[in-house]
Amino acid sequence: MKIALGVSGGIAAYKAAEIARLLQDRGIRVQVVMTRAAQEFVRPLTFAALSGEKVITDLFGSDESQANVESAIEHIAIAQSIDALLIAPATADVIAKFAQGIANDFLSTLYLATTAPVVVAPAMNVNMWNHAATQANLEILRKRGVRIVDPGSGYLACGMTGAGRLAENETIVASVLEALGASQDLAGETVLVTAGPTRERIDPVRYLTNRSSGRMGYAIAEAALRRGARVLLVSGPTAINPPGASEVIRVETAEEMRSAVLSLLPQVSVVIKSAAVADFRVANLADKKIKRKGAMTLELEPTADILAEISRHKKPSQIVVGFAAETDNVLENARKKLASKSLDAIVANDVSREGIGFDSDRNAVTIISQDEVVEVSETSKWEVAQRVLDQVVKLRKRSAVPSR
Repeated sequence: MKIALGVSGGIAAYKAAEIARLLQDRGIRVQVVMTRAAQEFVRPLTFAALSGEKVITDLFGSDESQANVESAIEHIAIAQSIDALLIAPATADVIAKFAQGIANDFLSTLYLATTAPVVVAPAMNVNMWNHAATQANLEILRKRGVRIVDPGSGYLACGMTGAGRLAENETIVASVLEALGASQDLAGETVLVTAGPTRERIDPVRYLTNRSSGRMGYAIAEAALRRGARVLLVSGPTAINPPGASEVIRVETAEEMRSAVLSLLPQVSVVIKSAAVADFRVANLADKKIKRKGAMTLELEPTADILAEISRHKKPSQIVVGFAAETDNVLENARKKLASKSLDAIVANDVSREGIGFDSDRNAVTIISQDEVVEVSETSKWEVAQRVLDQVVKLRKRSAVPSR
């Protein structure tokens, strides 16, 4: 597991060294990215010695040699390799850049390029913290899914007293671990996740399918693993690699997925069915390639309703979460599905929206349970996965409370 630690230019920059050490103590690799102003407070060599990793200080490198051509795209490589981005301390300037999409140094460019969870720990003068512009920028970041670790109050380096002091190191580290899904709050659970599309054959070379990439289900599987669960991943055809510690069962058709899920159901405690299963299959399969001879009509028949079967066979102790991919009346249709299939929760998303859902690393969903509605505005699928698992944890806690 690896994070990037962004250090910006404030007196609290020296505390980032201790934060880096605490993260390493938890087995996390730390690569430090420093702004130019941060280097006025702490030398890069300090972080290089602590982390054992290259410290990045400039977007394009310090000279014009050919070797530094790689620096021009290094932010992309790091953005794709990290599991989280932490900025501690985060100055008002850095927060404003992030909120407004300004990318004029390595750290701000890295922020725009990564889809990993982002944790921001502000530190600044109390008046800067309370300024309407700063608060507006923080609200923008919160709505985008960025975790803000609010500063503490007390005596500040500028001589004033009030909010603005960097949060305690352990608090910041705890927030990073939560973003990484390392809270272990699913320890002891066996989670069955379905992911990806299914394929329904037409003839030996053609099939019916949908646009699902499997990214959402794979994100849920990986997040559940990091939170301590045993994960059984039933996956339709995808082009992505599954989480290493998951137990993967690969299927192709809706019937194969149904058989796999029902055979595994007795041994699991949580089912999260995020796969986009085909609703129809071809009634009469051709055993040879169908030749093109003009218009063709296919007779389709419905596939089995796997989610309904899960609900019929589930034990009272099992939690079942479904997904509702809709193009209209999204919440209304999701609530109907929640009730008709006796689900514990359902994740509704509008797949007609451009740039999210299918074929994207981002999503925006509404998580509906019997007594709660949680809106998750557009963010990474990793962050959506965390919010879905947060709901699972809540459901488990509620089921553990004895009735009066």
